[in-house]
Amino acid sequence: MKQNKAYRYRLYPNKIQANLIDRTIGCVRFIYNCMLADKIKHYEETKQSLKNYPAQYKNEHPFLKEVDSLALANAQLNLQSAYSNFFRRIKQGKEKEKEKSGFPKFKSKRRAKWSYTTNNQKNSIRIENNTIRLPKVESVKVKLHRSIPNNCIIKSVTVTKTRTNKYYISILIEYENQVVKKNIETAIGLDFSMKKLYTDSNNYSADYPKYFRNSQDSLAKEQRIFSHRKLGSNRYNKQRVKVARVHEYISNQRKDFLHKESRKIANNFDLVCIEDLDMQEMSKHFNFGKSIADNSWGMFVTFLKYKLEDRGKHLVTIDKWFPSSKTCNVCKEINHNLTLNQREWTCKCGIKLNRDFNAAINILNFGLESIKTIGTIGLAQRYLSH
Repeated sequence: MKQNKAYRYRLYPNKIQANLIDRTIGCVRFIYNCMLADKIKHYEETKQSLKNYPAQYKNEHPFLKEVDSLALANAQLNLQSAYSNFFRRIKQGKEKEKEKSGFPKFKSKRRAKWSYTTNNQKNSIRIENNTIRLPKVESVKVKLHRSIPNNCIIKSVTVTKTRTNKYYISILIEYENQVVKKNIETAIGLDFSMKKLYTDSNNYSADYPKYFRNSQDSLAKEQRIFSHRKLGSNRYNKQRVKVARVHEYISNQRKDFLHKESRKIANNFDLVCIEDLDMQEMSKHFNFGKSIADNSWGMFVTFLKYKLEDRGKHLVTIDKWFPSSKTCNVCKEINHNLTLNQREWTCKCGIKLNRDFNAAINILNFGLESIKTIGTIGLAQRYLSH
């Protein structure tokens, strides 16, 4: 079975190559904005959709000829996809959907992601020793810290520049991979925890270190200095990089922790049960935006999902309205009076329950009931006896 997978590596371009990458990123943003502006103008005048292409702009803007044409073509495809999806939703009466799926917006140099995507045509992208050959840019030094599967096909690459002026490349490959689904012999339930990231059905908590809150003082110091710098000056740009470095350090700490936790779970359990939570809505309605953004539950679930899939294991999500915290895992009585700040409560059957541990057991049991085959060791009965 053919499978797609992306590998991300650090790039080390020389000054000439870095300059060309920067110009390509700028041209991709420029062509996207030009094409979007012409589409809007044409629609306002004729009420018809305009089909425009990057090649139409190269005579007027000769600098577009200096960069990878496939990178510009991908910008056009992204714009056309966003533009078509917006009008499709309008026709279907879904114009009140979330803003993130609304009308295409112009890309800002300071706010938009600094990246471009190009495709592999006629073996134009290939890895040679410790370098990767890219269209126009030629051979760039790359740190291959993970090996790519043999006999794979490179489909496309995305070159990204971070706010700290580092370069990365994401290589999308296609390869043959036969994933064998494993029988469920071990299972675990995870309940989201605002302070600890999660508590599992074995009463273990991840104890998330709160990286953002621990770095708030140093971040505030750099941002305070940044606020006094003159826009566009050299000191402004240097301080901008310092602020970005603090954010990048926090992000790297968080990703490292989440990767290790998700890998530990994926290695030890065949089935993982979690709740299908909308973290964006939770951050809005419960004033927990900073805590939710800090522990990044959504990123953790993403990591856990693909790690389980690679191993032929299973992830089960249960409905977010399932009263996992309010239901006693022994007698199934629901405590409708349980408030959010109550961490422990006593059920009518006399069992004293920890809110998070009880919820994790209920999530596990509900997940086991939702699948047909649960193995041969009686997992449901085993966890019900806790």
